[in-house]
Amino acid sequence: MDPVTATPHALELLRIAAAAADAKKAEDLVAIDVSERLPLADVFLLATGRSEPMVIAIADEVEERLAASGFKALQREGKGEGRWVLLDFGDLIVHVFHEEDRLYYSLERLWKDCPAVPLPVTFDEAAR
Repeated sequence: MDPVTATPHALELLRIAAAAADAKKAEDLVAIDVSERLPLADVFLLATGRSEPMVIAIADEVEERLAASGFKALQREGKGEGRWVLLDFGDLIVHVFHEEDRLYYSLERLWKDCPAVPLPVTFDEAAR
């Protein structure tokens, strides 16, 4: 597998976003380095919520924590439905899925040639 080539900025955004998603009990967090294959972003963060309100709560928390750190979303899609919320922060794109939609769209399979970015098994309060 290729080494991670995402920028330090993208990895910092990822750290904040992943801790925020974890705080809202997102499941199956996966980060994919798409920097070599996609000119618009460096990293995708995929997260799963068990219900529509949970998907929205996860997306809101990610957006709020990144905004509190000085990073505003360039675009947000899908909030109303709560099935797949996409948050575009430039170097980082966060996909928060309802579990059924995550299985259906299977982004991990589509980007399987890209390296995974390691995430901590648990997120420390200090990282939040």
